[in-house]
Amino acid sequence: MTERLTALDATFLELEQADDSAHMHIGGVMVFEPPRSGRPPSQQDLCGQLEARLDQLPRYRQRLSQPRTGGMAWPEWVHDPSFSITENIQRAALPSPGGERELAAWASNYYSQRLDRRRPLWEMVILEGLADGRWALVSKTHHCMVDGVGSVDVSHLMLDSQPDPDPDPGHEHAPRRRITGPGMRAERDPAAGSEPPEPPSPSQPLAALTLMARAAGSVVPSESIAHAAQMGVHGALHPREALHSARAAVEMIVREELRGAPHTSLNEPIGTRRRLEVMRMALADMREVGSALGGSVNDVALTVTTGGLRALLESRGEALPAQGLRAMVPMNLRSVSEHLALGNKISSLFIDLPVLEADAAQRLQETTQRSRALKSDGRQAAGTSAVLELAGLAPPVLHAGVARSLYAKRLFNLTVTNVPGPAHTLYCLGSRLTEIRPLVPLAAEHAVGVAILSYDGDACFGVVADPDSVPDLDVMLDAMRATAVELLDAARERAADALAGG
Repeated sequence: MTERLTALDATFLELEQADDSAHMHIGGVMVFEPPRSGRPPSQQDLCGQLEARLDQLPRYRQRLSQPRTGGMAWPEWVHDPSFSITENIQRAALPSPGGERELAAWASNYYSQRLDRRRPLWEMVILEGLADGRWALVSKTHHCMVDGVGSVDVSHLMLDSQPDPDPDPGHEHAPRRRITGPGMRAERDPAAGSEPPEPPSPSQPLAALTLMARAAGSVVPSESIAHAAQMGVHGALHPREALHSARAAVEMIVREELRGAPHTSLNEPIGTRRRLEVMRMALADMREVGSALGGSVNDVALTVTTGGLRALLESRGEALPAQGLRAMVPMNLRSVSEHLALGNKISSLFIDLPVLEADAAQRLQETTQRSRALKSDGRQAAGTSAVLELAGLAPPVLHAGVARSLYAKRLFNLTVTNVPGPAHTLYCLGSRLTEIRPLVPLAAEHAVGVAILSYDGDACFGVVADPDSVPDLDVMLDAMRATAVELLDAARERAADALAGG
């Protein structure tokens, strides 16, 4: 059985093809306590555990039917007859003393290397030699296979919720049906009724390309939209729905494209190397800040990130843009029923981070106001989804140009993604997972990206950068830590004042 890539999944392949500096893999460094045996698990141990669970993730035994996109049809996911899990799980060791510096350097080098498209697009490394007997499991997965939320689901499947799980590997994790991906046929659940519909053929809608071109320059006449709908745009899309999508796309293009993200030194051509560093903040502290000063955990995370960006630009002598730095914030579109589904189910919000504001508490207030305005309005999210939807109707030979435009520096300065991870403790082969260090991809001409992942009461900010363009990344990291402290101090001062006034 083969499944065709969706246009959104293929976008991440096209971004890599367009520029050698774009690496479209996501990943994470999972650090574990020393096992009871005193030594990290063997490759055979880990392969045995994962092999028993891969039946629920058939995509992990598949490869692309062709390594590049183009032509009139998307590549398909096909069974890899030579698949061997031992080739996808390797071992490595840190040099002594195996501390933070050595781990960051190893991970940075590891994530600077692209995946081989001729093989299944994922791999893991058992990393030993960490200080105090710890070890790590480091994963790398191409973004065309799974998005950030989906990767957390997959990691949860491969880990255990207790040190000594049931010997049946599917006992804790088995879903009701075999998991495939968006637009892919799943094994039919007899209680579910009719078969899921086939995805629309990407060779149908040349009319959609005309629709996109007109939307970029002017309002699309309703009769053109109706005509495109009749020709098969988005399958059997009703003319009224097509009109709504096109209008939403036009509004987004006019609002975000014409206004444009400010130009900064963070949006120049970058190289192929990566540097991955982390900073941490307890979720309880983030909630305390939000409760006292106003704002969600996500608003606090954005404010901490903004503090780092402000310091970085100031240290370079750059004028701080009055409108702010524009962050592209991915939105999860998965429903509860799509737990463990692979592929990408995301849209985006574009939020201007107020780097001009010096006071951290005021910066949080402004960030919260901007975030709430975007969420309550809903037009931007609808517009982004509509653009992705309409762009997906272009044939592969033309879609690459659309894909590059959606990730261009004129639209946003950096990606900031916040993924809620497991809230409870997880284990692998008896070892307790202590933290997860996340990685977000860097598109061409985007020198910095931030991924925030929460796990077991803590939030880990994974800050990735091109080390040649951002040799001063420590300035950003130090300022992020200082911002977290400033926010917490302000929150406690506000709470003390409220208690005193009583």
